[in-house]
Amino acid sequence: MAFNEDIGRVKEMEICYRPIGIIHSEHTIQEDTPIQGIFNPSKGYIEIFDEFVPGLKDVENFSHLILLYHFDRAGKCEIVRKPFLDLEEDRGIFSIRHFNRPNPVGFSIVDLLSVKGNRLEISAVDILDGTPLIDIKPYVYQFDHRDEVRNGWVDSSHSEEIGEWNATPKGLRDKERTNI
Repeated sequence: MAFNEDIGRVKEMEICYRPIGIIHSEHTIQEDTPIQGIFNPSKGYIEIFDEFVPGLKDVENFSHLILLYHFDRAGKCEIVRKPFLDLEEDRGIFSIRHFNRPNPVGFSIVDLLSVKGNRLEISAVDILDGTPLIDIKPYVYQFDHRDEVRNGWVDSSHSEEIGEWNATPKGLRDKERTNI
């Protein structure tokens, strides 16, 4: 198949996913939800639908999970926008992690605390309550960790200080910052 045929074929695809469960958290308002779970110890749990419970076999042996989920309350896609960490400069949507994306797919790394039947207790949750879960992958340090990482514009955004701030969209907008 020629390159141009691949482009046409792929551009016409409709990709549909079925949720495997629901993510529950204390977060009910986007403005008050942490922008990254690593900055907030909030707890929650995942409720896996019965037909997918056998897929949890051995997951309890991992300390962290990668969650892929659907931003079901995202707004209109914005290809260029100001990120929460830099309210001065517009950035391309693919260089930020905002939820108003062409395909509203979220990605979070959470701490796995326990597994009880179809319920996974988690912490470091930065996800709205009731969010549809698309997939779970184990975080494997040997596969997922990278050395010598470049962080683009984020390196100059004072992100090392976020842990001390209220790292929510509202908290970051209200925070008086310099050199950001």
